[in-house]
Amino acid sequence: MKPIIGVTGYYHPYSREVSGVFVGEDYTEGVSRAGGIPVVIPFLESEEDVKAMASRLDGLLLSGGFDMDPQMFGEQPIPGMGEVTPERDWLESILFKEMHAAGKPIFGICRGMQIMNIMMGGNVYQDLPSQKEGELLQHSQRAPRWYGAHTVTVTEGTLLHAVFGTTRIRTNSFHHQAVRDVPDSLLVSAVADDGVIEAIEAKEGPFLVGVQWHPENMWRREPRVLKLFEAFVDAAKND
Repeated sequence: MKPIIGVTGYYHPYSREVSGVFVGEDYTEGVSRAGGIPVVIPFLESEEDVKAMASRLDGLLLSGGFDMDPQMFGEQPIPGMGEVTPERDWLESILFKEMHAAGKPIFGICRGMQIMNIMMGGNVYQDLPSQKEGELLQHSQRAPRWYGAHTVTVTEGTLLHAVFGTTRIRTNSFHHQAVRDVPDSLLVSAVADDGVIEAIEAKEGPFLVGVQWHPENMWRREPRVLKLFEAFVDAAKND
């Protein structure tokens, strides 16, 4: 039986014209191509209902989106921070806790990687260009979303290395926040040439992987990128 994969999305509650949950088809089709059944998670208002949803899922894909609220890691907002969505932070926090406690696979993309890191005890740069020292690469690329605009180094011996079979891969990049401090329970599995953390994963236990780039926008042009989705869905099948 194919595993049921919950996929989180953007929440737009502030306009009558565009109100609701939005998930790009590249996410859902990526899950489907990898052998899973994607289910878009609604913005439920009841914590009990969110927990009930989590209990029925075999895996969780935390997608990209707006910035993380710095209050989640004990900071106040700085001028360069972007738009936050408290409703989404609340929803994904509960989903993460429930799924992680149950030992179910979790895959985070961009913002999804950031909330994973925060929920495990880490933090993020609220605004990478103004907070990280040193010369940076262009992390909000001016190229098509499918294009691998810069290179990252993958750590040998990691799950990510096993997926790609190489220590150098090209990735796309669309973010201004990034993981800063990683908790002891996680390890850094990929880094950009400017030192920005590009992937994290659990040191042990069930599948828990986050990437800062957007593989959902790349797999149609770069088939090997789909291996990330396949590794995640396979973990959900085995679970």
